[in-house]
Amino acid sequence: MAQVLAINGSPRRNGNTAHMLNTVLAVCRQAGLSAELYQAGGREVRGCLACGSCYQKPGRCAQDDWVNEVYAKMKEAAVMLLGSPTYFADLTPELKAIIDRCGYVSRGDGKAFSRKIGAAVCAVRRAGSLHVLDSIQHFFLINDMIVPGSSYWNMSLARDIGDYGKDAEGAATMARLGENIVWLAQKLK
Repeated sequence: MAQVLAINGSPRRNGNTAHMLNTVLAVCRQAGLSAELYQAGGREVRGCLACGSCYQKPGRCAQDDWVNEVYAKMKEAAVMLLGSPTYFADLTPELKAIIDRCGYVSRGDGKAFSRKIGAAVCAVRRAGSLHVLDSIQHFFLINDMIVPGSSYWNMSLARDIGDYGKDAEGAATMARLGENIVWLAQKLK
């Protein structure tokens, strides 16, 4: 299992969000941390059913789909990076389902995310990125996780495929986020 797990909530496998996550992962790998990029966006998913089964069978959601696979990866990782493009000032439905379902499963599984490191990244055309970042960071905070920052908000002005490559400040922000994750992971070790 990877020490650093990045989850791409964008349906574009090689879009701006993936490139942002890969920038952070490259810094982590260079420091000797194992890292994995998990493609969640574009996969069929349902939201939480509020059935409570995750408290009856700890570590599993009653909906038997790929979200159970990603939960197992999240549980094993020391660091979680969650990335989403901005869709009408919000995150993608795939990432929202992960947050809701894995959050509940974690709580029924002995609060499995407690004291892990969590960071959010967001690609945005113009506005709405702060809401996306806040939504993801609320997931980290309610799960007793530690959230590192960077030199600016963890976002990039990137609408069309390839725009992230033109955003020098966004790329620098992602690189610094990676450095801060590595620094924090070493301090917590």
